Amino acid sequence: MTISVAVSGASGYAGGEVLRLLAGHPDIEIRTVTAHSNAGQPLIQSQPHLRSLAHLQLQDTTPEILAGHGVVFLALPHGQSGQYTDALAEVPLVIDAGADHRLTSRAAWDAFYGGDFHEPWTYGVPELPVAGGKQREHLVDAHRIAAPGCNASTVSLSLAPGIAAGVVEAQDIVTVLAVGPSGAGKSLKSHLLGSELMGSANPYAVGGTHRHIPEIQQALAAAGAQGDVTLSFTPVLVPMARGILATSTARIVDGVSDAEIRAAWEDTYGGETFVQVLPEGTMPRTADVLGANTALIGLAIDRAAGRVIVVTAVDNLVKGTAGAAIQSMNIALGLPEDRGLSVNGVAP
Repeated sequence: MTISVAVSGASGYAGGEVLRLLAGHPDIEIRTVTAHSNAGQPLIQSQPHLRSLAHLQLQDTTPEILAGHGVVFLALPHGQSGQYTDALAEVPLVIDAGADHRLTSRAAWDAFYGGDFHEPWTYGVPELPVAGGKQREHLVDAHRIAAPGCNASTVSLSLAPGIAAGVVEAQDIVTVLAVGPSGAGKSLKSHLLGSELMGSANPYAVGGTHRHIPEIQQALAAAGAQGDVTLSFTPVLVPMARGILATSTARIVDGVSDAEIRAAWEDTYGGETFVQVLPEGTMPRTADVLGANTALIGLAIDRAAGRVIVVTAVDNLVKGTAGAAIQSMNIALGLPEDRGLSVNGVAP
């Protein structure tokens, strides 16, 4: 049976990536695409790479237009998708690629986002270890899914196995991320212009202000963190259109062996398709995950510093956003988890 889909925010980067992946999904019919300022234009004008969807025209983003589909994807900036929650009550599955339904704590929302707080939805990172298993168990038959923040899911996938196994501490985590500017969306911003980015690396949201911090804390707490999760989180814009390379370190618990540390990650992700731990001594590159729904993880143990170093590469628009959303959709609908998704990247 073919499932009808509507995608809001279809003229942006996240919405465009959802459409690119869904265009190759055998069980999906992309029936409706919506936007705000670009409404009334052909989709191909905003997304000229989506040649197979040239017949679609962007419509206004209204509850009436989005209703009546089997699945609705909301690829909107934070603070905008929450308004559709009640209006889309009759839609069997709604997936929010924004932040509005990710956080369980109103206090965290107020501190990092502000505005109206909306009920948390099922978190869309299937591979994350949580108490009693993996997050995918909670996605089975889900009707409302919150796709993750790209930086947040990358760091959470990096560290959750060590937290769950009790081999690293949840305090004094340090993570530095090289990120492509597509994660900031398609709206014109002067600091994201090519002339500002080319040949430069630019840190931003330094000093504990990035909005993905409480999402990471929430995920690591669900993985079994003992005590409050504390982390220093520093993202750095680098001149690549897409991709995240996250280098995260955590203190080793006293008495834990190197073999136990590596086993924590290999046991957690050994059976996973889209999260893969590389052989010892091998580190990932963002080039190896371009266009793929894959997270590649390199693991090192620094005994002199008493820390584990985890280096994770993802495509922020695929595994970080749209791919995670579609993978979660597949689980919720009872379809094969990898339907419409690939582990293969594009090179060079």
